[in-house]
Amino acid sequence: MPEYILFMHDDVVDDDPDAWAAYLAKLKGMGVFEGGSEIGVGSCFRKRGPPPQITSHLAGYIRVNVPATEDVGRLLIDNPHYEAGGTVEIRELPRS
Repeated sequence: MPEYILFMHDDVVDDDPDAWAAYLAKLKGMGVFEGGSEIGVGSCFRKRGPPPQITSHLAGYIRVNVPATEDVGRLLIDNPHYEAGGTVEIRELPRS
């Protein structure tokens, strides 16, 4: 089954923090939730040369498994960040 990561960008002014519990319960009830978290502060490291700036526009992520690629977009319904007008970036996680 394809696995995806949904990145929430840090571009929403006011989402409802209480709505997250219901949304995550919905994903768990569907059997697609694989994990997720807010993303805190961090640093970039590089063995040679100066490291790039940290990617500062990411606020959190959710990992999901869905039966078909077209199903992942439907998971945005009720996502508190998306519903508040924020950007959600969806990336497929390649199997290796």
